[in-house]
Amino acid sequence: MVTSEVDWPHLVFSVGAGLGVLFIGIGILVVCSAIANVLRRLNGTLDEVDKQIGALGAPVAETLSHVGGIADTADTTVARLGEVVGSLESVAATVVKTSDLAGRAVAPAIVNVGATLTGISAGVRRLLTGRRSSNGNDAV
Repeated sequence: MVTSEVDWPHLVFSVGAGLGVLFIGIGILVVCSAIANVLRRLNGTLDEVDKQIGALGAPVAETLSHVGGIADTADTTVARLGEVVGSLESVAATVVKTSDLAGRAVAPAIVNVGATLTGISAGVRRLLTGRRSSNGNDAV
């Protein structure tokens, strides 16, 4: 039999290192197990959120479609109002030109009517009074 001296420091170091690695492995296993539980709960929560978003998706899409239709209608109405305003501006310009032309055409006629009435008035006065003018300088 061969008897040899046991190298106790080396043996203690080797056993300690082995136990340390074993405990580190067990710790990593516990941490990974806890992370797996958290991720499992998170997956359930995300599934519930997906269901709720799926339930909201159709009404939100319908509302957005309705709002888009309203916006399109408003755009069309504004475009039509722009055309109407342009037409009204054109009509107003035409009315202004027409009234200006009417004023230019009627003004001389009114002056002529006024002159004619003045002449008729003077003639009637001369016929009735026998005078030539209203100030009395040219009496007959």
